[in-house]
Amino acid sequence: MADVRILRVGKWEVARHILHSLPHRFEKAVDEGIAQEAHFMRGKVVEGLREQAPGGQTFKPLVESTIAKRQLLRFRGTKALIVRGDLARSITVQRQPSGSYFVGVLRTARGRLGSPLANVAELNEFGSRPIAIRITPKMRRFLAMLGHMTGHEPSEDGGGTGIVVVQIPARPFMRPVAEKYFGDRDAVAQRFLGRISRSLAGDLGTP
Repeated sequence: MADVRILRVGKWEVARHILHSLPHRFEKAVDEGIAQEAHFMRGKVVEGLREQAPGGQTFKPLVESTIAKRQLLRFRGTKALIVRGDLARSITVQRQPSGSYFVGVLRTARGRLGSPLANVAELNEFGSRPIAIRITPKMRRFLAMLGHMTGHEPSEDGGGTGIVVVQIPARPFMRPVAEKYFGDRDAVAQRFLGRISRSLAGDLGTP
């Protein structure tokens, strides 16, 4: 029986190193892929606010009285959910101890005037029930100015009861994005696997 000689060619040490470190690198690639998905969603939410159509669902335009109120308070612009930009800036990505990622508004987030932005986000995402507010003299003067600006006599005094009832309409800005970009499991899986593939391409080559 003849002896068989085997000649090894190529970078065997490099291959051995890659295979030995593959589990760690794959785990890292998965975590990077999840993080990228989280930042992808955040970007789409902010874009939806800016374009006034999160996930392709167009916001209802602001009513005349809301625009007049902004003008009285010296705020410019007519876009819904965008006054100072606090809400859009508060949307964040945070890694959780479990390894998952949170996308949204943290309970600790505050606006420039100290308002809790998580509450603001929740009210606009889901809308509110009717809220009864007692009219103060200052508020009555403000309502009178609004009526003058819009050409309507102020009628928000509850018919003389001194109570005004307001209701914030729902303007979802998170849910439509989640439904559009994360509702199709096959599309999400393909996008996610593509992220992992690109992350590992430097070591293993693009599949």
